[in-house]
Amino acid sequence: MSKLNPALYTVVWIAPLQIEARAALCMMDNIHDGRFPLSRGDDYVFIAGDMLGHNIVIATLPAGQEYGIGSAAALASQAKAFFPNLWFGLLVGVAAGLPNLSRRPPRDIRLGDVLVALPEGENAGLVSYDLGKQTANDGFQPLRLGHVLASTEPVIRSAISSIKLRTRKNTHKFLQYYEAIKDEEHDEGTFADPGQGNDMLYETLADGTEQLVNRQLRHDYNRTRVWYGPIGSGDKLLKNARRRDELRDRYNIIGLEMEAAGIMNRIPVGVVHGVCNYGDVHKNKEWRPYAAAMAAAYAKAILNEIRPQQTSAIDHSERQAAEIGGPRSVSNGPINGWNSVAGTTPTGPVFMTFFNINFGDGLGYSSLTK
Repeated sequence: MSKLNPALYTVVWIAPLQIEARAALCMMDNIHDGRFPLSRGDDYVFIAGDMLGHNIVIATLPAGQEYGIGSAAALASQAKAFFPNLWFGLLVGVAAGLPNLSRRPPRDIRLGDVLVALPEGENAGLVSYDLGKQTANDGFQPLRLGHVLASTEPVIRSAISSIKLRTRKNTHKFLQYYEAIKDEEHDEGTFADPGQGNDMLYETLADGTEQLVNRQLRHDYNRTRVWYGPIGSGDKLLKNARRRDELRDRYNIIGLEMEAAGIMNRIPVGVVHGVCNYGDVHKNKEWRPYAAAMAAAYAKAILNEIRPQQTSAIDHSERQAAEIGGPRSVSNGPINGWNSVAGTTPTGPVFMTFFNINFGDGLGYSSLTK
C-alpha cells in the first residue's frame, strides 16, 4: 500500500462521531488508496480523499473514545501538526437544536434542520457557555463572556454568505448531495429521513410538567431549513429542557454541541451541524444518521463555493456527477496533475489515467486513457 504525503492535503473535515465520519466518507468523490506514515506519538489515523477538487482528510475519534471538548482539542491539535499546508477546516456533525416559538418571528428549528455557526449582532458565532468562573453576584461568569477567541476563516464565512444568499428558495444547491447518499448503508441502517411524524417537541410548563407542541408538518419543498446564528459549545451532554431554554435565552444560541470550543483555537473551522435532538430527556439516536448526512451535504456545498486553483483529475461529465454526489471511486492518491482512478462501470471494471490541461480560460480539460 502506498504512502500518502501529508503536505498535499489542504482541508481537514473533522467528524468526531463514527456516524458523522461515515457521512463524510460517503460525500467523497474519490477515496485515496494509501496510508499516511505514522510514528510514536501519532494517535489518530486519518482517511484521505478528494471532493470537488480539494484534497481532504477526515479526522474522527477512535471507536470507544469519549467525546467532548478535550478529545476534540487533541484531535485538532494533531491534525494541525500532521498536515503542514492546511488551508481551512470544517467541523461537521450533529447537535441539539434550540427552537424558540415565542420569538418573533418564531425560530421553528426541527429535527434534520441544519445549523451554521455565524455571529449575530453582539453575539459571537460560538459561545463556550460552561468555561468560566463562579462569582458571588450572578453565580457564574463565562470566560470572555462565553465568546470563543478564534473566528472562522474569512473564506469559509464568505462561502456561507454566498450559499445563504442563493438557497433560501433554492435548497437543492446542497440537498442534491444528501439525495445522492441517503440510501447508503451504515451500521445503524441508512441516512433516510425518519419522517416528520416522528419529530416530537415538548415544552415545559410552569408546574414542571411537559406538553407536546402541536406543529404543522412542513411541505416537501420546505422540509429542510438552514438556521444561521451563534451555537453553544460545552463539555456536558444536555438532557434538561429548563437548562436548555436558559442557555438559549441568555446567549441567543440556536444549538448546543460538544466539540467546537476545543477546536476553534487550534484550527478556525467552519461549524455545521444537523439537528438530531432538542437537548431534553427525549434525546435518542434515531435522528443521528439523517442529521449527520444533512450537515455533510451543506459542508460539501461550502467546498463547492471554494474551488481550488488546481483542477480535478476528472473530465467534465464525471465532474458533473461528482458535483451531485455521483459514484465514488478509489484513487491512487491526491490530485496533482496526473491521476489514475480505478472504478466500475455498468459493463465492468475500468482503469483510467487522466492528464489535466488548462487553456487559460479558467476551466480544466482532461485527456483520458483506458
